[in-house]
Amino acid sequence: MSFARRVIFATVAVTGVLAASQSFAETISGALGKAYQFNSSLNSARAGVRVTDEGVAIAKSGYRPQIVATNSFSYASQSGYQITTGSFGVAISQTLFDGFQTRNNVSAAEAQVRASNEGLRNTEQNILFNAAAAYMDVIRDRQIAALTERNVKSLAEQLRAARSRFDVGEGTRTDVAQADAARSAAVAQASAARAQAASSEAVYRQIVGENPGKLKAAGPVKGLPSSLETAFAQAASEHPAIRANQHLVDASGFAVKSAEGALLPQVTADAGVSTSNTGGYPVGNTNNGWNDRASIGATLRIPIYQGGRVSATVRQRKESLGQARIEVDVSRDQVRAAVASAWSQYHAAAEGVQANRDLVAAAQLALNGVVEERNVGQRTTLDVLNAQANVISAQINQVATERDLVVASYAILSATGRLNIGRLGLNVASYKPEEHYEAVKDKWFGLRTPDGR
Repeated sequence: MSFARRVIFATVAVTGVLAASQSFAETISGALGKAYQFNSSLNSARAGVRVTDEGVAIAKSGYRPQIVATNSFSYASQSGYQITTGSFGVAISQTLFDGFQTRNNVSAAEAQVRASNEGLRNTEQNILFNAAAAYMDVIRDRQIAALTERNVKSLAEQLRAARSRFDVGEGTRTDVAQADAARSAAVAQASAARAQAASSEAVYRQIVGENPGKLKAAGPVKGLPSSLETAFAQAASEHPAIRANQHLVDASGFAVKSAEGALLPQVTADAGVSTSNTGGYPVGNTNNGWNDRASIGATLRIPIYQGGRVSATVRQRKESLGQARIEVDVSRDQVRAAVASAWSQYHAAAEGVQANRDLVAAAQLALNGVVEERNVGQRTTLDVLNAQANVISAQINQVATERDLVVASYAILSATGRLNIGRLGLNVASYKPEEHYEAVKDKWFGLRTPDGR
């Protein structure tokens, strides 16, 4: 292979390695997509919605007949006689009128399903926001750990320089002690920063489902409201927590009507067929043989007094309805407060990012000046150490503020009810709870779940 070809091959290989290393770097969209698919809390919430779906099928069973098969056998012996009796039959019962209880129970169950779907949307929002916060926490804490490690190295160099000056008679023992104390404090700070980074990585794994590798820097999410009033309006109309409570109001209203239905007449139709046989010996039984029987009829039950149980149930459910209406107002207040808080944090962070950048530049310039002045005897070692501490503090503040800006942007989207995979453009399949609902709401029989369990 010629030299030119070897150079080209090496260049292509290096380019491929760099591209591969970049391709393995996780993005915030990728992390959010994994959390949406694999987060255990979110999957548990989805299972809870499927549990609620079955409530509709349970409520609709009140429209359907009840069929029972019966079979009995008995044997008796007394005073030398042995008698055997056997029978079997089928009975069917159908409710014709139950005071509209079944209809209201079905409507309440359907409202519960709608509420659980909105609750799932709210859980999805919370998980996506937590994933975004965990992603930015890992980036922030890793950067802070790196800054503190760099600070340890810088202060170790300061300590070495102080000892060298002391050895040649240009410094004092106090300078050496101050530099040594600053380096020891920096070592403790670096240790705490590494521990915090490890903690953030553990939280990331809990939410996203895997350990964080190399993470790419992220910026504020797009699609934020143009003003605070717009954010308030969006939240009031779209936030799933508010919608869920509104559906719970509907469910509570139907529950009241169902309880009141127990005070109305009940009509059921019954039909059945049966056959029986009785035999005895040593003396034969004149009724020795099979006897067939068929019956059909209707029963009217008019409740007069049930010991106060139904009345208490009606009052109880009315109070539950009142509480559900209050919960709507509570959720509105909570959502509005969340919007205002996220909005103020976002704008404060946006101003803080630029201010901290200027602060870092100024602190670094001041440190360089103090070092030069110390070298000509106009400043002390303590002045240099203080200036160094100002630089590291400003850098840590800058990293924290950049994290706060991104997280606050996701908080705004979450508070307005718009933090979902569609608006984020995540490359994952959307979970559709209505598919399971449609599969089970009208099932008459069958023990297997739609996924085959």
